[in-house]
Amino acid sequence: METASLKKEFQSRYGAGASPAVYFAPGRVNIIGEHTDYNGGFVLPCAISFGTYLVIRPNAENRMRFATSNFKYTADVPFAELGIKQGSEWVNYPLGVIDQFVKRGVSLQGFDMFFSGDIPNGAGLSSSASIELVTAVALDEMLKTSINRIELIKIGRAAENQFVGMNCGIMDQFAVGMGKASSAIFLNCRTLDYELVPVEMEGYSIVIMNTNKRRELADSKYNERVKECASALESLRKVRPLVDLSDMSIGEFLENEQVIPDKTVRSRARHVISENGRVLDAVTAMKSGDLGTLGKLMNASHESLRIDYEVTGKELDTIVHEAWKIDGVIGARMTGAGFGGCAVAIVENESIDELIACVGPAYHATTGLSADFYVATVGNGAGRLA
Repeated sequence: METASLKKEFQSRYGAGASPAVYFAPGRVNIIGEHTDYNGGFVLPCAISFGTYLVIRPNAENRMRFATSNFKYTADVPFAELGIKQGSEWVNYPLGVIDQFVKRGVSLQGFDMFFSGDIPNGAGLSSSASIELVTAVALDEMLKTSINRIELIKIGRAAENQFVGMNCGIMDQFAVGMGKASSAIFLNCRTLDYELVPVEMEGYSIVIMNTNKRRELADSKYNERVKECASALESLRKVRPLVDLSDMSIGEFLENEQVIPDKTVRSRARHVISENGRVLDAVTAMKSGDLGTLGKLMNASHESLRIDYEVTGKELDTIVHEAWKIDGVIGARMTGAGFGGCAVAIVENESIDELIACVGPAYHATTGLSADFYVATVGNGAGRLA
């Protein structure tokens, strides 16, 4: 988007005055490592070119004003009401970030804020984390608080956990905050140790396939999966002390899985622990340029998410299974939390048109929905544009 047009829209809403600042935070796509983040495991996401723009300017009043080009809902919140959740509205994401700044003793100033995002709503590409991080980075600079980037990432996660009520891990905020062009982030979600892994796919591209089946995480079974994993962990601690499910290898789990009495909970743990191992194998494959192995790991990840974790559903399964039929697709899987949203595929460049031409109609015939396809550009994390 052009910053000039964003500023013009801002001024049409809030009036003329000093030139506002413009910030941007990307969305993210996770190549592999799903539902491992809140289990202290490994993930392999990257920032993408889609994201959230924030145009922001101080106002002379003790209040925060919010508007967006994406929804009709606006808010004008005096400081005395900043800690009050606004139903299920989008403004809870920036309000949650502001709440975290207040809890850290930051002295506030009033701001007018205009958000504009080009991440498809409900697509599972982390529009919420994008809003959180663009708000956090902008407030940090505008208020001159000099909070380090890792702490800003933690603020974004805390906003979602504590204010919005979504028990997510830290992967989304980390990828949005720390993304680097042409690199994926190999992240240990417990220690926050990370390594940049070059995305070198000569002749191939990462293609995002949007099912356009919207998913509402806070109202979905996501939090139920978090509780099931906690139950599995409690049972497995009878075998040996564990901090997280990710502390156990798949071999050790298979030897001891019967200590988990509930079959469904056992399956949840099987996915998390096997997925954690797949991330490690995927990093090795990417570093050696072995895209064939990476593709097989992605396929196995989807099947584990379908069978053991049960978070795919008809739409995601259809679009992934149709993609697997294309010769130039070396791997495809759902990405994000599931229950709708997007899948990701590694596709030979010469086969991208065939993918779109074949998968799109087949998907529509089965689901009645029209899919969208995007070739992902791996970009940088949140920062100021103007």
